[in-house]
Parts: sequence; structure tokens; C-alpha cells
Amino acid sequence: MTRRQLPRILLGVPALALLLVFFVLPYVEMVTMSFRASGATGAPFGNGYTVAHYAKALTDTYYLGALGNSLLCGLIITVLCLLLSFPLALHLARSSGRWHVVIYACIVSPLLIGVLVRNFGWMILLAVDGPLNRWLMALDIIDRPMKLLFNQGVVIMALVHVFTPFMVLPIANALRNVNLSLYDASASLGAGKVETFFRVTLPLSFPGVQAGVILVFVLSVAAYVTPALLGGQSIPLMPAVVVLQLTGSFAWPFGAALAVMMAVATLSLVTVFTLLTQRLAERTRA
Repeated sequence: MTRRQLPRILLGVPALALLLVFFVLPYVEMVTMSFRASGATGAPFGNGYTVAHYAKALTDTYYLGALGNSLLCGLIITVLCLLLSFPLALHLARSSGRWHVVIYACIVSPLLIGVLVRNFGWMILLAVDGPLNRWLMALDIIDRPMKLLFNQGVVIMALVHVFTPFMVLPIANALRNVNLSLYDASASLGAGKVETFFRVTLPLSFPGVQAGVILVFVLSVAAYVTPALLGGQSIPLMPAVVVLQLTGSFAWPFGAALAVMMAVATLSLVTVFTLLTQRLAERTRA
């Protein structure tokens, strides 16, 4: 290590320290806790180590079903966000001046509202005696109030609403980096707008699509507050089950095992997606 390299290394030390303290060590502690023995009455964990928590989690259909529901819900939310986000990202990338600021502000507006305020807003809007039911009844679309809360559909709708910006912004950034001369070249070769979209726009936007898909999927699987408030206990999702074990039953080792199982499943799917799309990503960069 030379004297010229020392300042660069020192500049990276704070970032490495933050990653170690707030990312690596908590995961190490969680994995270690997942192997701890169950504690006696009132104790979160006991002495010794065991794999019984993983055996229980992997053989109980309730916990496997909660994990499957979380992954399926995350997949649905990711697909819906992608379908909604691409047109928005296209408009955002092609806009300029005042319209760019307006569109950008509208897209990120869900992130400017606190999670509790946003969810209570959904609860007021979709309540049995809420505005939506009153409007539908006033228009004679329904003859009695509908039960709109505490189901998987409203949870997916609310999460799509808040996670759409995480899909729009990476895609818009990728589209803004596309050389505009490529569109002129495509048109000069006889390609129409639809063919240009599938042969030029869509492939070159893939770096943003890949980043947005991974980000939204991970956030959707790990979401807790929105499913807990809008979904209630009707649909078992893994984050709610983990929190219940940690704070309700006070079973830290088993809750940690469930959290590790969810993290491994999510990471495995993200890894598979990345490997399957790696060739397309390399072609785009080339």
C-alpha cells in the first residue's frame, strides 16, 4: 500500500464500518439466534444450539404457506408495478422543463407521506361507511356497502401505489441514457413506432427494469405495516408471522429462523432472476 492509496482507503473506512455495524453484524446475530435453544417461560432463548426451529418451519404447512403467500404477493406487486411504471418512466424520460418537474413530483408523491398516514387514508377511503362506498351507492352502482378492507387485493393495491416510484425512477434513468440518434436510425431503416419500441426502447431500458424488479420484489416480500393494517389476520404473510413470534410469543430463536428462511428464499429468487437475465443485461451494456 502506497501513500497515494492510503487516502482512498481511509475514505472507504466509514462506509465499511456502517455496513459492518448496521448490515453484517445484525445478520450474523440473527442467524446465530435462529440456532439458539428455546428459552424457559418468560425467557426469549435458552442455552445451547439446535436445528429444531428450522425443522419445524420447513415441515409446518402454515409457515410454508405464509412464505408462499409473501413470495406470490411480491411477484404480483412487481409485475403490476412494472406494467404501470414503464409508460410513466417513458413520459418522465422524454419530458423536460416544467412538465418534467410536475411528472416527477406526481410519481414520488406517495413517498412523501408517512406509512401510517397513508394506510389510515386507505382505511378511511375503503371503510364500509367510507367515501368510496357512499359514492358507489349514490351512483346506484351498488345497493349496499361492500366490504373492501382486510383482503389480499387491497394490500396489493396499496403496495403497488407506494412501490411504483421505485420501479419508475430506475427505468426512467435508463431511458434518459439512450442515445436519441438510435431512434432516428431505427426510423431510417423502416421500423415503425411499435417495432422501434420492442427492438430499441425496451432492450435498452433493461438495466433499469432489472434494478426496479429486484428492488420492488424485495420490498414487497418484506412489507409489514401495510399488510398488517389493511390485510388484518385474514391472510398469513411471513413478515407478520415473524413479528408475532418475536413480540407476541417472545420466541426469538424461532422468529429468527423464520426471518432467515424468508431472507434465503427471497435472495434465491433474486439470484435466479439475475442469472437468467444476465445475458440480456450484457447485450444491453455492449
